Amino acid sequence: MIAIIDYGAGNIFSVKNALDYLGLESELVKDEKSVRDADAVILPGVGAFPAAMEMLGKSGLIGVIKEETAKKPFLGICLGMQMIFEKGYEFEECDGLGLIPGSVRKMEEPDLIIPHMGWNKLEKLNDCPLLTGIGDNEYVYFVHSYKAECPDSNIAAYSEYGGRVPALVYDGNYVYGAQFHPEKSGETGLKILRNFAALIR
Repeated sequence: MIAIIDYGAGNIFSVKNALDYLGLESELVKDEKSVRDADAVILPGVGAFPAAMEMLGKSGLIGVIKEETAKKPFLGICLGMQMIFEKGYEFEECDGLGLIPGSVRKMEEPDLIIPHMGWNKLEKLNDCPLLTGIGDNEYVYFVHSYKAECPDSNIAAYSEYGGRVPALVYDGNYVYGAQFHPEKSGETGLKILRNFAALIR
């Protein structure tokens, strides 16, 4: 079973619908036991970094997330991906989950339309299990105004938008993050969700 963490700041139903479409067992969860019992975990997210971290803190799930990401596949989506880094700088400096080194800062390249919204091409940088079967000319759907700054070794794929935007990140073990919305990215996004589910042992 894949646990979709429902902490009040996630686009949970579109993720649940995509997993249902793929025939993958999933549940919306709010408690530690459900996270521990799950085979894999997804952390969605919409809104602002500090508010989402505050809501996640109030849910009481930060500790169990940090414990379980050392044991089972974990995927952060959009703001959920940004929250897996050490720091965010949306309105104020805010601690993230610290699962991958790096920080999240506003996209401020000149002449760019912000937020970065729409379809953009995935450019592979490092081998990653979530990219299995993904070709060299596939597009995914983004909606965001902040981007990650992290080591190249943690970037599986990026998109170009006024420079390199980390699109799919990972820690080399169990933690993955997608800046784009795989649940809204057509067949390419569904492939990525299938690949994530295939990591379950």
